[in-house]
Amino acid sequence: MAGHDCDVLILGGGHNGLVCAAYLAKAGLKVTVLERRGVVGGCVVTEEFFPGFRNSSAAYTVSLLNPKVIRELELERHGLRILERRAQNFLPSENGGYLLTGEGRTAREVAKFSRRDAERLAAYGRQLEVFADLLRGLVLETPPNVVDGGDWRALPELVRAARLGWRVKGLGLAQERELLKLFTASAGDYLDSWFESDPIKAVLGFDSVVGNSASPYSAGSAYVLLHHVFGEVNGKKGVWGQAVGGMGAITQAMARAAAERGADIRLNVAVKGVIVERGRAAGAVLTSGEAVRAKTVASSLNPKLLFTELVPQGAVTADFHAHMTNWRCGSGTFHVNVALAELPQFKCLPGNGDHHTAGIILAPDLGYMERAYFDARRYGWSREPIVEMVISSTLDDSLAPAGRHVASLFCQHAAPALPAGASWDAHREEVADLMIATVGRYAPNFPKAVLGRKILSPLDLERTFGLTGGDIFHGALSLDQMFSARPALGYANYRTPLPGLYLCGSGAHPGGGVTGAPGHNAAREILRDLRQ
Repeated sequence: MAGHDCDVLILGGGHNGLVCAAYLAKAGLKVTVLERRGVVGGCVVTEEFFPGFRNSSAAYTVSLLNPKVIRELELERHGLRILERRAQNFLPSENGGYLLTGEGRTAREVAKFSRRDAERLAAYGRQLEVFADLLRGLVLETPPNVVDGGDWRALPELVRAARLGWRVKGLGLAQERELLKLFTASAGDYLDSWFESDPIKAVLGFDSVVGNSASPYSAGSAYVLLHHVFGEVNGKKGVWGQAVGGMGAITQAMARAAAERGADIRLNVAVKGVIVERGRAAGAVLTSGEAVRAKTVASSLNPKLLFTELVPQGAVTADFHAHMTNWRCGSGTFHVNVALAELPQFKCLPGNGDHHTAGIILAPDLGYMERAYFDARRYGWSREPIVEMVISSTLDDSLAPAGRHVASLFCQHAAPALPAGASWDAHREEVADLMIATVGRYAPNFPKAVLGRKILSPLDLERTFGLTGGDIFHGALSLDQMFSARPALGYANYRTPLPGLYLCGSGAHPGGGVTGAPGHNAAREILRDLRQ
């Protein structure tokens, strides 16, 4: 066998690949990261999309980034600064009402629609926080891994499962029932059991369809809601914020941390395939023909892309290959960045204010969200889409010229593949027009304020960032594709059926979002194996 160019070769320079690289390099290993694009960061990047206007290209807001990762990689020392939204969410209506949530204001705002709901908010928050704390304790752990047989390999997995069982058991029977409901029920049914007014259910239920190609009344969508609430910003749980300099500031800090520890990050290098020798991953071949050899390979790519396009046929069993071929991808996301001459002026709340710093949700109720989902299944995109608008420049004025602004329109639902073989290239402008017009229904000045735009359809997300099916989570967050089944039973411990090949991206536990957790956890398992 030929010599090694490095100890660990990481495929993909997204945020999880960079986190994995930083931890491994800190442990003294020689690490090389290969990134296809000319900028490090994968989906977590800031780019100029119109002259003088920069914005987060794909990932657009921060909360789930793990505090341990921030602390141990010293990301603040490397330039990361996160600002909290002055209001958390803003739900405008077309008839003059609105709901504006945030610290010290949510209950008062909800009471405008239902005093009963306002009184129940605290209990709901306490209930969800119990489960959010449980999730926070699990995101940096390796899930119990199902293994064949009853030999010594099963013992540590049994211990891990027992620890999890005791943690859940400690909740008490009533809380266990509630937890089961959250993991299996729909977000709509769960929220209907708590609240009666549409605005608060819409604000809370929106989290259940973010990156999730589903109705809020789809079974299992309540977990996706929970997945989005276990984050924190600057030590404040459940808060969302904005990285100064855009989301790319996160990965630039990560890249600096990895490089300082000795990692070699190579840009503009595309991987053609994984090298397999003597039944083991031994590096990668680039599209240029160059071979980069390594003792160990870690992939931060979508596992479906990895095993259907990069790992040679026959390197894994036919059963596992079929499983990954059928790995469900497609988060229903359509993204538009816009350069603005002025802030949108909402009919229900004119003037500039804290609501412009919030996540602005344009979807009045759960029924609207359900119709949007079924619309997309029938036509390819929702005729009345769900839009979340984040105006990053209201917190970070470095992103746009003085007096101007940038906004992200994060839109649901858009099918990964359009009906009848239609191409997204033929419809992307039409759908972007629809998204902008949808905002215009609430803020009439918005369409004319748009100076320029950058469109990312599901196909664009796949071509640009390698997101199979445009899936921002690297695979649906459904019961059959999470925790011990992510990406497959028997391989939830960041290892794969191909010895020497590991997963360090969002296709592994705990899944999608800008968390850094899969990279952190994979590095721990790689180091454990190398030390043995």
